Amino acid sequence: MLRIQAQSKIPTDYGLFTIYAFSENEEDWSPHLVLVAENTDYDKTVNVRFPSECITGEVFHSKKCECGQQLDAAMKYMSEKGGMIVYLRQEGRNIGIINKLKAYALQEQGLDTVEANLRIGLPADGRNFDVAMEMLNLLDVKEINLLTNNPDKIKSVENSSIILKSRIPLEIDSNEINAGYLIKKKDYFGHFLEKI
Repeated sequence: MLRIQAQSKIPTDYGLFTIYAFSENEEDWSPHLVLVAENTDYDKTVNVRFPSECITGEVFHSKKCECGQQLDAAMKYMSEKGGMIVYLRQEGRNIGIINKLKAYALQEQGLDTVEANLRIGLPADGRNFDVAMEMLNLLDVKEINLLTNNPDKIKSVENSSIILKSRIPLEIDSNEINAGYLIKKKDYFGHFLEKI
């Protein structure tokens, strides 16, 4: 069962957050994380986003996806309006960084993001969002506005004890490299993308 293993305040470019590390084992070096903006009011509807880890986009600013820009935008939003980011350690739609790089190599040969995952014998999207619901329950969050374009994340909330009040879009403009990736998100996964 997940529990809070550690917590601390971290000052960021977007303001002060409290960061919590959640895992079953305190020796887990890759725990799930929750960043809570200092002005978050748990008695009201809480703004929430639960992205999955993307080291290529968030750390190295890859143009193949919009993950880094979405994380920045979410942190800014939470800092201004209150809320939390439930950061899931499910790199590459939960295939891990090594397999993600293998999939990238196949994309360089002409496969799209879904085809590449399937070619190496992995699901198009292997993430499980139930863990996000578990962490929200542990933080005693009852009702949320969800920042997402992903219908699967909406379903995960609707299938939980947490009340979903509204969806807040978080759409980033495409670039010359990731347009095809975003089209696949819209056409294959059904993401709510109005700019594509």
